[in-house]
Amino acid sequence: MPDIPFGFSLPGAQPPDPSDPQQMQQFMAQLQQMFAAPGSGPVNWDLARQVAASQLSAAGDPAVNMLERHHVEEALRLADLWLDPVCALPSGIHKSVAWNRNEWIYNTLDVWKKLCEPIAGRMVGAMGDLVPEEARLQLGPMQSMVATLGGALFGGQLGQAFGQLAAEVLSAGDIGLPLGPAGTAALVPANIKAYGSGLELPEDQVRLYVALREAAHQRLFGHVPWLRAHVLSAVETYANGITVNREAIEEAMSRVDPTDPESMQAMALEGIFTPEDTPQQKAGLARLETALALVEGWVGQVVDAAAADRLPSVAALGEAFRRRRAAGGPAEQTFAALVGLELRPRRLREAGALWTAVTEQRGIPGRDALWDHPDLLPTDEDFADPEGFARGRSDWDISELDNLGEGPKED
Repeated sequence: MPDIPFGFSLPGAQPPDPSDPQQMQQFMAQLQQMFAAPGSGPVNWDLARQVAASQLSAAGDPAVNMLERHHVEEALRLADLWLDPVCALPSGIHKSVAWNRNEWIYNTLDVWKKLCEPIAGRMVGAMGDLVPEEARLQLGPMQSMVATLGGALFGGQLGQAFGQLAAEVLSAGDIGLPLGPAGTAALVPANIKAYGSGLELPEDQVRLYVALREAAHQRLFGHVPWLRAHVLSAVETYANGITVNREAIEEAMSRVDPTDPESMQAMALEGIFTPEDTPQQKAGLARLETALALVEGWVGQVVDAAAADRLPSVAALGEAFRRRRAAGGPAEQTFAALVGLELRPRRLREAGALWTAVTEQRGIPGRDALWDHPDLLPTDEDFADPEGFARGRSDWDISELDNLGEGPKED
């Protein structure tokens, strides 16, 4: 069956014959149907979901069985119990679920839309700018076809990236962002099994360690009301400074032949987006990296404390996860190349050392009280002297927050 863009298949055993008007008419009608994006916006999200689902179906996306659901629910229940003595924040889990890979995409797509649409809008706009002004005047209303094509191309590329991410993520909060519904703790059993096999560690220990991380994420984002908006706005602020390389778009578009589906399937958008080299963009990147590192460092410190005397493989698991988050998996690297966003906490080890120092100086309540207001949190400069930060803030009366004003509210 011949391929059409992004891994779909056209009905019929043979590709359309350019000399056969009926075949070409049918082919173009199918393309038009595929490119028709319901609603408004620069991304054909319906196509993105279809592409991801098609990719996962080809690779295998086993349904979650009843035993796996039971194991996930028990792991999250036990994780919450283990976290109670080492965390001042109460449980944030209202619902425990096990997702297959498609369910991970479906349940996180709303947040991805917020993060990706501003970048996609700039790409689609740049594609329109490539059309000469004289041609634009002649096209008239048909200019919308350029936006439709751009939305389909970006949707298809995002679908491929989501399909790869969904095959690697272990939980809803695995990459440090609050992607899933608030209060819903979710694990992906198929990916946990594959990851544990690669580590050559018992599956139940890996599952419990992932459950501890997920439960810690839920506590943090569930009981620090300003944090979700703070992290997502840091991502959005950085994304707003990403520029479009028009030459890269022009080169990519020059390779596309509308009558040759394989040319569109092979089209790659990597390299089109680049960060601006400005003080504002550098500050935005630093804010994003600091936010991700502080979240990930706190989660790692809390989880390792909870599992220290309970999981035999805790040291190996902790180190494996630190390396995994610091380096990013292949799918995260693909996503970074596609939209210019690197969702990695570059200063993870420094953040972990800082949270450890604060815990030793102020205890668990004092450590977690720093999340009461964003102005209390360590800055990028504090990573260089964790002991100094811990001592310097050890006598800060949290009541001084009245002088800072209320923290930002979640959107």
